[in-house]
Amino acid sequence: MSAQFITGTGTDIGKTWLACALLRHWRAEGRRVAAFKPVLSGFDPAHPAASDAGALLAALGREAGAAELDAIAPWRFAAPLSPDMAAALEGREIDFDALVAFSRRAVSADFHAPLVEGVGGVMAPLDGTHTVRDWIAASGLPCVLVSGSYLGSLSHTLTALEALAKVGAGVTAIVVNESPDSAVALDATLRSLARHAAGIPLVGVVRADPGEGIALLAGLLS
Repeated sequence: MSAQFITGTGTDIGKTWLACALLRHWRAEGRRVAAFKPVLSGFDPAHPAASDAGALLAALGREAGAAELDAIAPWRFAAPLSPDMAAALEGREIDFDALVAFSRRAVSADFHAPLVEGVGGVMAPLDGTHTVRDWIAASGLPCVLVSGSYLGSLSHTLTALEALAKVGAGVTAIVVNESPDSAVALDATLRSLARHAAGIPLVGVVRADPGEGIALLAGLLS
């Protein structure tokens, strides 16, 4: 099965949570899985297991040691900011070509639907000229777009879809994570998206009981 790029409509939308849930689902089926978080901001080296990369490693059944972190998240920055800002604070920058090459190499091995998780939302800046959208397009990977059911999510999701379409990025599925305490029902969000995103599979995930949604998504990606 082809690799997938996990992107989102914005930051803290549930990309890592979703990737970890998929990894655990596939591992329970006996699959050989892999996941990568090449760019990571807000990283505290004193508590690596608490990072997004640490969560992915835990879902893979691996420790968050230095070598393991370097293998899945080589661009790590301390500040919880957009990657371009976080890198600038450390006098560094992300080599876009190297990032794309790393992503392509990472998914070239024989794994079941390897995952590359992005950073922030679709249009998060990586450097002075590139965004996550450019990364997705250059990698050639289809993507899973993660959204929420909060008020405003419909506009954010459709805007992200339009941005991806402009660079020819394929969208395998839209996953709507149920937003906590939202005044908008998950089912209502899915119904509205279905009218405006025809042809793209939609998966709703109930955070209190995600099993059915995760199984559905895993089937779409398998």
